[in-house]
Amino acid sequence: MSNDAEHWQAIARAYADEYLQPHEVEAELNDGVLPDEITKRNKQRAIELGFTEIDVPRKHGGRELSMEAQVAIWEQLGRTTNALSWCFSEPQEWMFDGCSEQQIERYVLPMMRGEKKDCYAITEAGPGSDVAGLDATATKDGDDYILNGEKWYVTSANFADFFWFQARVSGEEEDALFLIDQGTPGIEITATPKFSHSYAAHHPTYLFTDVRVSAAQRVGQPGDGMAYTRSWFRHERLMIGARSCGAAARLIEDAMAFANERIVDGLPLSEKQAIQFMLADSATELYAARLMTYDAARSWDRNDHLKTQHSRCSMVKLYVSEMANRVADRAVQIFGGRGYMRENVAERFFRELRVDRIWEGTSEIQRLIIARSLLKRGLDGM
Repeated sequence: MSNDAEHWQAIARAYADEYLQPHEVEAELNDGVLPDEITKRNKQRAIELGFTEIDVPRKHGGRELSMEAQVAIWEQLGRTTNALSWCFSEPQEWMFDGCSEQQIERYVLPMMRGEKKDCYAITEAGPGSDVAGLDATATKDGDDYILNGEKWYVTSANFADFFWFQARVSGEEEDALFLIDQGTPGIEITATPKFSHSYAAHHPTYLFTDVRVSAAQRVGQPGDGMAYTRSWFRHERLMIGARSCGAAARLIEDAMAFANERIVDGLPLSEKQAIQFMLADSATELYAARLMTYDAARSWDRNDHLKTQHSRCSMVKLYVSEMANRVADRAVQIFGGRGYMRENVAERFFRELRVDRIWEGTSEIQRLIIARSLLKRGLDGM
Protein backbone atom coordinates (compact mmCIF):
# COMPACT_ATOMS: atom_id res chain seq x y z
CA MET A 1 0.00 0.00 0.00
CA SER A 2 1.24 3.49 -0.82
CA ASN A 3 2.19 5.93 1.93
CA ASP A 4 -0.76 8.13 0.99
CA ALA A 5 -3.21 5.23 1.26
CA GLU A 6 -1.76 4.25 4.65
CA HIS A 7 -2.12 7.86 5.79
CA TRP A 8 -5.82 7.95 4.89
CA GLN A 9 -6.35 4.47 6.28
CA ALA A 10 -5.19 5.67 9.70
CA ILE A 11 -7.42 8.76 9.56
CA ALA A 12 -10.49 6.70 8.62
CA ARG A 13 -9.77 4.05 11.27
CA ALA A 14 -9.54 6.68 14.00
CA TYR A 15 -12.78 8.30 12.81
CA ALA A 16 -14.61 4.96 12.71
CA ASP A 17 -13.33 3.94 16.15
CA GLU A 18 -13.90 7.26 17.91
CA TYR A 19 -16.94 8.77 16.22
CA LEU A 20 -19.02 5.89 14.82
CA GLN A 21 -18.47 2.57 16.57
CA PRO A 22 -19.38 3.79 20.09
CA HIS A 23 -22.93 4.57 18.88
CA GLU A 24 -23.74 1.32 17.04
CA VAL A 25 -25.89 -0.28 19.72
CA GLU A 26 -27.73 2.97 20.41
CA ALA A 27 -28.52 3.25 16.72
CA GLU A 28 -29.56 -0.40 16.45
CA LEU A 29 -32.06 -0.07 19.26
CA ASN A 30 -33.50 3.16 17.78
CA ASP A 31 -34.17 2.17 14.14
CA GLY A 32 -30.73 3.40 13.13
CA VAL A 33 -31.37 6.93 14.35
CA LEU A 34 -28.93 8.81 16.59
CA PRO A 35 -29.54 12.10 18.43
CA ASP A 36 -29.28 15.06 16.08
CA GLU A 37 -26.24 16.49 17.87
CA ILE A 38 -24.30 13.24 17.40
CA THR A 39 -25.23 12.95 13.71
CA LYS A 40 -24.26 16.59 13.10
CA ARG A 41 -21.00 16.12 14.98
CA ASN A 42 -20.12 13.03 12.94
CA LYS A 43 -20.97 14.77 9.66
CA GLN A 44 -18.97 17.87 10.56
CA ARG A 45 -15.94 15.79 11.54
CA ALA A 46 -16.11 13.86 8.25
CA ILE A 47 -16.15 17.16 6.35
CA GLU A 48 -13.21 18.49 8.39
CA LEU A 49 -11.23 15.33 7.62
CA GLY A 50 -11.92 15.76 3.90
CA PHE A 51 -14.04 12.66 3.27
CA THR A 52 -16.49 14.63 1.11
CA GLU A 53 -13.60 15.70 -1.16
CA ILE A 54 -11.76 12.44 -1.80
CA ASP A 55 -13.05 11.88 -5.36
CA VAL A 56 -13.41 15.56 -6.30
CA PRO A 57 -10.90 16.92 -8.87
CA ARG A 58 -8.39 19.42 -7.52
CA LYS A 59 -9.52 22.10 -9.95
CA HIS A 60 -12.86 22.07 -8.13
CA GLY A 61 -11.25 22.25 -4.69
CA GLY A 62 -11.15 18.52 -4.01
CA ARG A 63 -8.45 16.10 -2.87
CA GLU A 64 -8.54 13.88 -6.01
CA LEU A 65 -7.26 10.88 -4.08
CA SER A 66 -6.15 7.71 -5.80
CA MET A 67 -8.72 4.93 -5.87
CA GLU A 68 -6.33 2.92 -3.69
CA ALA A 69 -6.55 5.60 -0.99
CA GLN A 70 -10.35 5.77 -1.34
CA VAL A 71 -10.58 2.01 -0.87
CA ALA A 72 -8.36 2.30 2.21
CA ILE A 73 -10.78 4.85 3.67
CA TRP A 74 -13.96 2.90 2.95
CA GLU A 75 -12.44 -0.34 4.20
CA GLN A 76 -12.08 1.25 7.62
CA LEU A 77 -15.51 2.89 7.54
CA GLY A 78 -16.91 -0.53 6.66
CA ARG A 79 -15.95 -1.74 10.13
CA THR A 80 -19.02 -0.01 11.56
CA THR A 81 -22.64 -1.16 11.45
CA ASN A 82 -25.98 0.64 11.02
CA ALA A 83 -24.67 2.69 8.05
CA LEU A 84 -23.31 5.27 10.48
CA SER A 85 -20.66 6.16 7.90
CA TRP A 86 -23.40 7.41 5.56
CA CYS A 87 -23.55 10.68 7.51
CA PHE A 88 -21.77 12.66 4.78
CA SER A 89 -22.19 13.14 1.04
CA GLU A 90 -19.62 11.80 -1.42
CA PRO A 91 -19.57 13.47 -4.86
CA GLN A 92 -17.86 11.24 -7.43
CA GLU A 93 -15.49 12.10 -10.24
CA TRP A 94 -17.95 11.12 -13.01
CA MET A 95 -20.29 13.89 -11.85
CA PHE A 96 -17.69 16.49 -12.81
CA ASP A 97 -17.23 14.85 -16.22
CA GLY A 98 -20.96 14.57 -16.91
CA CYS A 99 -22.48 17.66 -15.35
CA SER A 100 -22.52 21.16 -16.78
CA GLU A 101 -20.82 23.98 -14.88
CA GLN A 102 -24.24 25.16 -13.74
CA GLN A 103 -25.12 21.68 -12.47
CA ILE A 104 -21.77 21.37 -10.70
CA GLU A 105 -22.30 24.70 -8.94
CA ARG A 106 -25.92 23.99 -8.05
CA TYR A 107 -25.73 20.32 -7.03
CA VAL A 108 -22.29 18.73 -6.86
CA LEU A 109 -20.13 21.29 -5.05
CA PRO A 110 -22.80 21.80 -2.35
CA MET A 111 -22.49 18.05 -1.70
CA MET A 112 -18.76 18.48 -1.16
CA ARG A 113 -19.43 21.30 1.30
CA GLY A 114 -22.02 19.24 3.18
CA GLU A 115 -24.89 21.52 2.12
CA LYS A 116 -26.77 19.00 -0.05
CA LYS A 117 -27.30 15.25 -0.27
CA ASP A 118 -28.29 13.18 -3.31
CA CYS A 119 -30.08 9.90 -3.96
CA TYR A 120 -30.38 7.59 -6.96
CA ALA A 121 -33.77 6.91 -8.57
CA ILE A 122 -32.73 4.15 -10.95
CA THR A 123 -34.03 0.71 -9.90
CA GLU A 124 -37.53 -0.38 -10.92
CA ALA A 125 -39.86 -3.18 -9.88
CA GLY A 126 -39.67 -5.09 -13.17
CA PRO A 127 -36.12 -5.01 -14.57
CA GLY A 128 -34.41 -4.76 -11.17
CA SER A 129 -30.66 -4.96 -11.80
CA ASP A 130 -31.17 -4.75 -15.57
CA VAL A 131 -30.88 -0.98 -15.88
CA ALA A 132 -30.96 -1.28 -19.67
CA GLY A 133 -34.56 -2.48 -19.41
CA LEU A 134 -36.01 0.42 -17.39
CA ASP A 135 -39.54 1.60 -18.15
CA ALA A 136 -39.24 5.18 -16.90
CA THR A 137 -39.61 7.70 -19.74
CA ALA A 138 -38.44 11.20 -20.57
CA THR A 139 -40.37 13.04 -23.29
CA LYS A 140 -39.14 16.33 -24.78
CA ASP A 141 -41.66 19.17 -24.51
CA GLY A 142 -40.25 22.42 -25.83
CA ASP A 143 -37.37 23.43 -23.56
CA ASP A 144 -38.42 20.89 -20.93
CA TYR A 145 -38.64 17.14 -20.36
CA ILE A 146 -41.65 15.35 -18.91
CA LEU A 147 -40.55 12.46 -16.69
CA ASN A 148 -42.67 9.46 -15.73
CA GLY A 149 -41.90 6.24 -13.88
CA GLU A 150 -41.92 4.32 -10.63
CA LYS A 151 -38.60 3.91 -8.82
CA TRP A 152 -37.87 1.42 -6.04
CA TYR A 153 -35.16 1.38 -3.34
CA VAL A 154 -34.31 5.09 -3.59
CA THR A 155 -31.68 4.85 -0.87
CA SER A 156 -31.30 7.83 1.51
CA ALA A 157 -34.16 9.68 -0.18
CA ASN A 158 -35.50 10.74 3.21
CA PHE A 159 -32.34 12.84 3.66
CA ALA A 160 -31.80 13.86 0.02
CA ASP A 161 -32.21 17.26 -1.61
CA PHE A 162 -32.29 15.94 -5.15
CA PHE A 163 -32.53 12.79 -7.29
CA TRP A 164 -30.44 11.33 -10.09
CA PHE A 165 -33.31 9.98 -12.21
CA GLN A 166 -32.65 7.54 -15.06
CA ALA A 167 -35.13 7.21 -17.92
CA ARG A 168 -35.52 6.20 -21.57
CA VAL A 169 -35.65 9.28 -23.78
CA SER A 170 -38.25 9.19 -26.52
CA GLY A 171 -36.58 8.89 -29.91
CA GLU A 172 -33.14 7.97 -28.48
CA GLU A 173 -31.51 4.57 -28.10
CA GLU A 174 -29.87 5.01 -24.70
CA ASP A 175 -31.14 6.15 -21.31
CA ALA A 176 -30.34 9.51 -19.79
CA LEU A 177 -29.87 10.90 -16.29
CA PHE A 178 -31.79 13.91 -15.00
CA LEU A 179 -31.40 16.00 -11.88
CA ILE A 180 -34.69 16.52 -10.05
CA ASP A 181 -35.10 18.66 -6.93
CA GLN A 182 -37.05 17.24 -4.01
CA GLY A 183 -40.45 18.91 -3.88
CA THR A 184 -40.86 19.17 -7.64
CA PRO A 185 -44.58 18.72 -8.49
CA GLY A 186 -45.53 15.19 -9.53
CA ILE A 187 -43.26 13.29 -7.09
CA GLU A 188 -45.03 11.00 -4.64
CA ILE A 189 -43.78 8.47 -2.06
CA THR A 190 -45.92 5.37 -2.39
CA ALA A 191 -44.15 3.13 0.13
CA THR A 192 -41.39 3.19 2.74
CA PRO A 193 -40.67 -0.52 3.30
CA LYS A 194 -38.99 -1.88 6.40
CA PHE A 195 -35.79 -3.81 5.72
CA SER A 196 -33.61 -6.29 7.62
CA HIS A 197 -31.08 -3.67 8.63
CA SER A 198 -31.62 -0.80 11.07
CA TYR A 199 -30.61 2.27 9.05
CA ALA A 200 -31.69 5.86 9.51
CA ALA A 201 -31.48 6.11 5.71
CA HIS A 202 -34.65 4.71 4.15
CA HIS A 203 -35.24 3.10 0.74
CA PRO A 204 -38.65 4.44 -0.36
CA THR A 205 -40.64 3.75 -3.51
CA TYR A 206 -41.40 6.86 -5.56
CA LEU A 207 -43.91 7.53 -8.30
CA PHE A 208 -42.92 10.26 -10.77
CA THR A 209 -45.98 11.47 -12.69
CA ASP A 210 -45.54 14.10 -15.42
CA VAL A 211 -42.61 15.66 -13.56
CA ARG A 212 -41.47 18.67 -15.58
CA VAL A 213 -37.80 19.63 -15.57
CA SER A 214 -35.90 21.98 -17.83
CA ALA A 215 -33.52 20.64 -20.47
CA ALA A 216 -30.74 22.14 -18.33
CA GLN A 217 -31.46 19.37 -15.78
CA ARG A 218 -30.34 16.66 -18.19
CA VAL A 219 -26.89 15.27 -17.44
CA GLY A 220 -24.48 15.07 -20.38
CA GLN A 221 -25.28 14.65 -24.05
CA PRO A 222 -27.45 12.09 -25.90
CA GLY A 223 -25.86 8.66 -25.55
CA ASP A 224 -23.94 9.57 -22.38
CA GLY A 225 -26.41 8.39 -19.75
CA MET A 226 -25.39 4.74 -19.47
CA ALA A 227 -21.70 5.69 -19.40
CA TYR A 228 -22.25 7.65 -16.19
CA THR A 229 -24.41 4.92 -14.69
CA ARG A 230 -21.71 2.33 -15.45
CA SER A 231 -19.10 4.59 -13.86
CA TRP A 232 -21.26 4.86 -10.75
CA PHE A 233 -21.68 1.08 -10.71
CA ARG A 234 -17.91 0.49 -11.01
CA HIS A 235 -17.26 2.87 -8.14
CA GLU A 236 -19.99 1.47 -5.90
CA ARG A 237 -19.09 -2.16 -6.58
CA LEU A 238 -15.48 -1.49 -5.67
CA MET A 239 -16.50 0.32 -2.49
CA ILE A 240 -18.83 -2.53 -1.52
CA GLY A 241 -15.72 -4.70 -1.73
CA ALA A 242 -13.80 -2.25 0.45
CA ARG A 243 -16.53 -2.00 3.08
CA SER A 244 -16.99 -5.78 3.09
CA CYS A 245 -13.28 -6.23 3.81
CA GLY A 246 -13.56 -3.87 6.76
CA ALA A 247 -16.64 -5.66 8.06
CA ALA A 248 -14.97 -9.07 7.76
CA ALA A 249 -11.88 -7.84 9.61
CA ARG A 250 -14.01 -6.47 12.45
CA LEU A 251 -15.94 -9.74 12.66
CA ILE A 252 -12.80 -11.86 12.77
CA GLU A 253 -11.19 -9.68 15.44
CA ASP A 254 -14.26 -9.59 17.66
CA ALA A 255 -14.99 -13.30 17.26
CA MET A 256 -11.37 -14.13 18.06
CA ALA A 257 -11.40 -11.91 21.16
CA PHE A 258 -14.57 -13.61 22.38
CA ALA A 259 -13.19 -17.08 21.66
CA ASN A 260 -10.05 -16.27 23.68
CA GLU A 261 -12.12 -15.16 26.68
CA ARG A 262 -14.87 -17.80 26.60
CA ILE A 263 -13.93 -20.82 28.74
CA VAL A 264 -15.36 -24.22 27.77
CA ASP A 265 -14.31 -27.40 29.59
CA GLY A 266 -11.56 -25.45 31.32
CA LEU A 267 -10.02 -24.11 28.11
CA PRO A 268 -10.56 -21.02 25.95
CA LEU A 269 -13.02 -21.63 23.12
CA SER A 270 -10.23 -20.62 20.72
CA GLU A 271 -8.41 -23.84 21.64
CA LYS A 272 -11.17 -25.90 20.01
CA GLN A 273 -10.17 -27.07 16.55
CA ALA A 274 -13.64 -26.43 15.10
CA ILE A 275 -13.39 -22.76 16.10
CA GLN A 276 -9.82 -22.50 14.83
CA PHE A 277 -10.90 -23.81 11.44
CA MET A 278 -13.64 -21.18 11.17
CA LEU A 279 -11.21 -18.43 12.07
CA ALA A 280 -8.56 -19.77 9.70
CA ASP A 281 -10.97 -19.96 6.76
CA SER A 282 -12.20 -16.44 7.48
CA ALA A 283 -8.71 -14.95 7.67
CA THR A 284 -7.64 -16.71 4.46
CA GLU A 285 -10.69 -15.54 2.52
CA LEU A 286 -10.22 -11.98 3.79
CA TYR A 287 -6.59 -12.04 2.62
CA ALA A 288 -7.68 -13.03 -0.88
CA ALA A 289 -10.49 -10.48 -0.87
CA ARG A 290 -8.21 -7.59 0.14
CA LEU A 291 -5.71 -8.51 -2.56
CA MET A 292 -8.49 -8.46 -5.18
CA THR A 293 -9.95 -5.19 -3.96
CA TYR A 294 -6.70 -3.26 -3.84
CA ASP A 295 -5.53 -4.71 -7.15
CA ALA A 296 -8.76 -3.51 -8.80
CA ALA A 297 -8.26 -0.08 -7.25
CA ARG A 298 -4.72 0.13 -8.65
CA SER A 299 -6.05 -0.98 -12.03
CA TRP A 300 -8.36 2.05 -11.87
CA ASP A 301 -5.43 4.31 -10.92
CA ARG A 302 -3.37 3.00 -13.87
CA ASN A 303 -6.26 3.84 -16.22
CA ASP A 304 -6.42 0.28 -17.47
CA HIS A 305 -8.93 -0.42 -20.24
CA LEU A 306 -12.41 0.54 -19.05
CA LYS A 307 -13.92 -2.86 -19.85
CA THR A 308 -11.13 -4.53 -17.87
CA GLN A 309 -11.90 -2.29 -14.90
CA HIS A 310 -15.59 -3.08 -15.24
CA SER A 311 -14.94 -6.84 -15.07
CA ARG A 312 -12.57 -6.52 -12.14
CA CYS A 313 -15.00 -4.39 -10.14
CA SER A 314 -17.67 -7.03 -10.79
CA MET A 315 -15.32 -9.79 -9.62
CA VAL A 316 -14.55 -7.80 -6.47
CA LYS A 317 -18.22 -7.18 -5.76
CA LEU A 318 -19.08 -10.85 -6.32
CA TYR A 319 -16.29 -12.48 -4.35
CA VAL A 320 -15.83 -10.01 -1.51
CA SER A 321 -19.53 -9.55 -0.70
CA GLU A 322 -20.01 -13.31 -0.56
CA MET A 323 -16.83 -13.73 1.49
CA ALA A 324 -18.08 -11.24 4.08
CA ASN A 325 -21.40 -13.08 4.34
CA ARG A 326 -19.57 -16.34 5.03
CA VAL A 327 -17.43 -14.67 7.68
CA ALA A 328 -20.51 -13.17 9.34
CA ASP A 329 -22.19 -16.56 9.45
CA ARG A 330 -19.15 -18.13 11.10
CA ALA A 331 -18.89 -15.26 13.58
CA VAL A 332 -22.51 -15.74 14.67
CA GLN A 333 -21.74 -19.43 15.22
CA ILE A 334 -18.63 -18.66 17.27
CA PHE A 335 -20.54 -16.22 19.49
CA GLY A 336 -23.30 -18.78 19.94
CA GLY A 337 -26.41 -17.38 21.63
CA ARG A 338 -24.72 -14.00 22.00
CA GLY A 339 -24.35 -13.91 18.24
CA TYR A 340 -28.12 -13.87 17.90
CA MET A 341 -28.53 -10.71 20.00
CA ARG A 342 -29.00 -7.41 18.21
CA GLU A 343 -26.46 -5.82 20.51
CA ASN A 344 -23.80 -8.13 19.04
CA VAL A 345 -21.76 -6.97 16.04
CA ALA A 346 -22.00 -10.39 14.37
CA GLU A 347 -25.82 -10.35 14.46
CA ARG A 348 -25.94 -6.86 12.95
CA PHE A 349 -23.47 -7.61 10.19
CA PHE A 350 -25.20 -10.93 9.51
CA ARG A 351 -28.29 -8.93 8.51
CA GLU A 352 -26.55 -5.91 7.00
CA LEU A 353 -24.06 -7.68 4.74
CA ARG A 354 -26.73 -9.78 3.07
CA VAL A 355 -27.88 -6.90 0.85
CA ASP A 356 -24.36 -6.44 -0.58
CA ARG A 357 -25.02 -9.56 -2.64
CA ILE A 358 -28.09 -7.84 -4.10
CA TRP A 359 -27.79 -4.08 -4.59
CA GLU A 360 -25.63 -2.43 -7.27
CA GLY A 361 -26.21 -5.62 -9.27
CA THR A 362 -26.87 -9.04 -7.75
CA SER A 363 -24.20 -11.73 -7.52
CA GLU A 364 -25.90 -13.39 -10.49
CA ILE A 365 -25.64 -10.18 -12.54
CA GLN A 366 -21.93 -9.95 -11.65
CA ARG A 367 -21.42 -13.53 -12.85
CA LEU A 368 -23.04 -12.66 -16.17
CA ILE A 369 -20.79 -9.60 -16.58
CA ILE A 370 -17.69 -11.62 -15.72
CA ALA A 371 -18.62 -14.52 -18.01
CA ARG A 372 -19.39 -12.22 -20.95
CA SER A 373 -16.08 -10.44 -20.48
CA LEU A 374 -14.24 -13.77 -20.35
CA LEU A 375 -15.94 -15.02 -23.52
CA LYS A 376 -15.31 -11.77 -25.41
CA ARG A 377 -11.76 -10.96 -24.29
CA GLY A 378 -10.32 -14.19 -22.91
CA LEU A 379 -8.60 -14.63 -19.58
CA ASP A 380 -5.59 -12.47 -20.41
CA GLY A 381 -7.84 -9.73 -21.78
CA MET A 382 -9.63 -9.51 -18.46
